[in-house]
Amino acid sequence: MRTIRGTVVLPGGAFEGSVTFGERIAALEVEREATAVAATAEGATAAPLILPGFIDTHVHGGGGADTMDGAAGVAELAAFHARHGVTTLLPTTITHPWPDVVRALHGVADVMAEQAAARGAAGAGVAGASVVGAHLEGPFINPHRLGAQPPHAVEPTPELVEEAVGTGVVRVVTMAPELVHAPAAAQAFAAGGARVSFGHTNATAAQVAAVAEAVRAAGGTVGFTHLFNAMTQLGSREPGAVGAALADPEAFAELILDLHHVHATTFLAAHAAKPGRLHLITDAIRACGMPEGVSELGGQRVVVRGGAARLEDGTLAGSVLTLDQALRNAVGSGLSVVAASRALSAVPAAYLGLTDRGAIALGARADLVVMSADLRVLEVIVAGTPVAG
Repeated sequence: MRTIRGTVVLPGGAFEGSVTFGERIAALEVEREATAVAATAEGATAAPLILPGFIDTHVHGGGGADTMDGAAGVAELAAFHARHGVTTLLPTTITHPWPDVVRALHGVADVMAEQAAARGAAGAGVAGASVVGAHLEGPFINPHRLGAQPPHAVEPTPELVEEAVGTGVVRVVTMAPELVHAPAAAQAFAAGGARVSFGHTNATAAQVAAVAEAVRAAGGTVGFTHLFNAMTQLGSREPGAVGAALADPEAFAELILDLHHVHATTFLAAHAAKPGRLHLITDAIRACGMPEGVSELGGQRVVVRGGAARLEDGTLAGSVLTLDQALRNAVGSGLSVVAASRALSAVPAAYLGLTDRGAIALGARADLVVMSADLRVLEVIVAGTPVAG
């Protein structure tokens, strides 16, 4: 057992106290409410912050690796993002020829199996973020709303959906609800345990609502992929996918808060409109954590400059964001550390149905991020084991 003292960020606030843990949290002592939680100014409290581990439901790559590289790439990106506070993630595919996508899903399955074996052998977890499934982003998207996705979009036919579900790893699927096969495909994915997230879409609000109803009829959960980006916008007479997302109190929505994809005020508006349903993601690509310059995404040339990754035509191409920076951006935009922490941990855990993590609580997995008062990562702990490096 180990005990860490500091300012503990709990669902109801931040409190001075301590957390004692092995693989799971064994004791939680709270002494008093913290008067100063985090600050960048001189004189900020020196007590470290103890937050629940971050959960990234949409991440393509990082540290020079990409989900499409296969198992080795998945393991490397999981290790990279763990050093930035991520304790659970979904490696995310990109639109490619279908055989490439299936190979990538099998690569995710391989890493999940390797992590499970390592936990069984060592009894103390692994040095890297836990991979709990894959996010299948593409190819079931609108070919006229690709964003930075390569031009290999296809209809979600029953045969392709069956093959994807059969891999056993699809935890989230991004889909354009206006596609001909979308309603049946959405139901099949939901029945297979995947969250159905609407994105890369030209859908009307009515089209979104119709497929959302089909998902819920199958007992599924509805989400929206990188809210505001690669989707129809909110208008006065046509609400679009954005309006559908904001008006649906049960739907979850992910958002890239790198301050390139979404303005800080727009983020605050979405956060106010979707209490307990908006969560932050990276949408990071292999260039994340690497020197600025030329990289690639799905075989396309990407240039990283000024903290933004773009195709040669200027289209934003994923991000080079890490979730610890997303936390700082959220706090800098006006959220409290407690509220920002929820958007990085509790909300994505609820979205994925992960009841053993997402908050610091007795019996929960000891997935923790220890940060300085200016929100810099000091230590990351996955299921009780410190992350190396």
